[in-house]
Amino acid sequence: MIVLAVDLGGSHATCALVAGTAILKQESFRLAPGASFGAVLPKIEVVLRRLLEQVPSGVDCRGIGFGFCGLVDPIQSRIVSTNGKYDDACDIDLNVWAHDRFGLALRLENDARLALLGECLAGAGAGSGDAVMMTLGTGVGGAAMIGGKLLHGKHFQAGCLGGHFVVNWRGRACTCGNRGCIEAEASGWSLPLLCREHPLFPSSALAAFSEINFEDLFRLAAQGDACAINIREECVEVWAAGCVTMIHAYDPDVLIVGGGVMKSADQVLPRLQAHVERYAWTPWGKVRVRAAELSDAAPLIGAVSLFERDSR
Repeated sequence: MIVLAVDLGGSHATCALVAGTAILKQESFRLAPGASFGAVLPKIEVVLRRLLEQVPSGVDCRGIGFGFCGLVDPIQSRIVSTNGKYDDACDIDLNVWAHDRFGLALRLENDARLALLGECLAGAGAGSGDAVMMTLGTGVGGAAMIGGKLLHGKHFQAGCLGGHFVVNWRGRACTCGNRGCIEAEASGWSLPLLCREHPLFPSSALAAFSEINFEDLFRLAAQGDACAINIREECVEVWAAGCVTMIHAYDPDVLIVGGGVMKSADQVLPRLQAHVERYAWTPWGKVRVRAAELSDAAPLIGAVSLFERDSR
């Protein structure tokens, strides 16, 4: 089965031609800050048309699997809420767009859920139908699968708001309106705030960066920068607390950790596993904490599953 796959994040878009678990061709591009959904769709359309030219002769493309960084209704293929990103997205009918521009069916899903589907199909969650995923990047994403089925809920929020579990009820304000969420305490967008509030920041090498990211933080921490070490430890503790909460909420066999932070998995994963083994209440055994294996390919491969389920 060949499908077109789209993974639309807050700062990038990736489009691919996917057959089963193989990505035949893909293209990515960065988005202008504050770009509207209506402005991004024509760019996605251009890339998808180029990819369609790569479909082997005599083979039909099944449809477009679209991953979006917000709350979605996968039944109606409708974007429900964007939390400040792509404010016009809820007013655009993607089914009509896909039909009018390509003559293809469209399946829509939250991007973190698609990543979990991909990892359970061909990555760190292979062989398990009970898994959760936490993605650590600009924000903190979440997804949960129980009995081989993704959690959605009546209002399509179930399982995918792991980044908004509270770990510090007196903590920082979050973009969701709450306080002390995992995302507000330890994510890419909140990291500069963490750094500038730290008393050692003025004497740290971090102060020389116009933009502070986790890659630089972990590199400087490994070099012995005291401020970077302190902030790294604080972030890992926040993520570890989030892992235990996700385990208690969804009862998985495996917890998959993905996102850009996993470039430093050797500094993160052993700590998360140790914390889970010490603090998670799982009398049946121990949850395996694994690094995502498919990286940015996970949601693209997961998009195929949206159409495979149609044929069952």
